[in-house]
Amino acid sequence: MNAPSPGRLVLLTTSHRVAPGQLSWPAWQALHQADRVLCADPAHPQLPYLREAGVEVEVAATPDAADLVDFLAGGRTAVLVKSGEGDRRLTDALSRLAGSGRVAMPDLELLPGAYDLPGARLIDLVQVMDRIREECPWSARQTHEELAKYAMEEAFELIEAIEEGDRDALREELGDVLLQVVFHARIAEDGAPATGDDEEDGGPFSVDDVAATLIDKLVRRHPHVFGDAVAETPEEVRAQWLRVKGEEKERTSVTDGVPVAQPALALAAKLASRARGAELRVPLPEGPGPGPALLALAVEAERQGTDPEAALRESARRYREAIRAAEGH
Repeated sequence: MNAPSPGRLVLLTTSHRVAPGQLSWPAWQALHQADRVLCADPAHPQLPYLREAGVEVEVAATPDAADLVDFLAGGRTAVLVKSGEGDRRLTDALSRLAGSGRVAMPDLELLPGAYDLPGARLIDLVQVMDRIREECPWSARQTHEELAKYAMEEAFELIEAIEEGDRDALREELGDVLLQVVFHARIAEDGAPATGDDEEDGGPFSVDDVAATLIDKLVRRHPHVFGDAVAETPEEVRAQWLRVKGEEKERTSVTDGVPVAQPALALAAKLASRARGAELRVPLPEGPGPGPALLALAVEAERQGTDPEAALRESARRYREAIRAAEGH
């Protein structure tokens, strides 16, 4: 004679990063076929959608482990919709019953009801930034202008991690750069203007608005990916990008949009690249001092396909090591 089935207990996990109601097909099957569906959290975001789908949910405190095991005996199935805080009391009690060896335990199954999409952790980042902005005295009073210097510092630290080939540092520094984006977007959400107090700066915007603007730009500037345009080489892609960008910005000069606040060698190389791309033959300025000579070196480096800023930084790093060696380090 076969022993009666001890039943089945399904622990259904969901993700706050996926919209409520967006459950996997196995999850819906388990919910509709279960003899009981339990949830200890009356505010669980899935409950309205489960009820709308015809799933009867018992919302109460964590059930008694022994009573639940008795109910499942004979082959019944129960689904426990796990709360965000977890259900440690029940699982710990079930573990103690199993350890006693005196009870036929039901089959325990962990069923993911939803899977995070790529980029899901960015949702957590936005939520963390919201809380920091609201509850941290230092963060709550920061402005775009006060944070500007950190954006430059983090960008340089990112470049250093890339040049040193340090993957761990690269991952961390990319996060620090991302923090600047999320922080500035959170400030903008409070209604702070991007620059000064000019009303023409527009109203509040959020990190979603930032992402939407970027997505629109990427789609527009990649018509060979999202449209019917053809660009088969990197050079053709670059030319197309510059053409679309020029049409968007309605610029009257090839120097428009070149930030003059960037490091001087990088600025010189960028200007030279713009002039060369437009086939403009512009004589370099002359005069006393090292400025014209440095400009000429930067322009020549750019013409040869070398980043003068990176080249000088590499030489400076070797010079630093030579100084440290001379000091006995």
